[in-house]
Amino acid sequence: MEMKKITVVVEFAKGNLSAYIKEVDGITAAAQTMQELKRSINESIQIYKEECEECEVDLPEALKGEYEVVYKYDTSTFLSVYSHILSKAGLERLTGINQKQLWHYANGKSTPRPATISKIQESIHTFARELEAVELC
Repeated sequence: MEMKKITVVVEFAKGNLSAYIKEVDGITAAAQTMQELKRSINESIQIYKEECEECEVDLPEALKGEYEVVYKYDTSTFLSVYSHILSKAGLERLTGINQKQLWHYANGKSTPRPATISKIQESIHTFARELEAVELC
């Protein structure tokens, strides 16, 4: 049986990253970095669970038992969050999309079509699988 997933939607808001859980109303977080945001959303989940217990309110099904947390970004947010790791030149080599167009996506100047979003996502996933297979000696 596949483990259930909860989706953390990550967006930019007023110069910070913000997040909410798609499946559960009321759990949010904000931070300046992705590392801080992940820590903050995990704390928010824990506080929510504790408050449900204290108030004797049923825990939402999404938070019962084991679950995997999945982070979902819009293209602009993803390109901005990881710009310090994935340069526009590197992304151009991975995706075949020119740097200027990637800059427009990252800065919200234009919105990629669904096929382009899929192309970027698949390129990133392919690269991640390559990195996962690396062994250093």
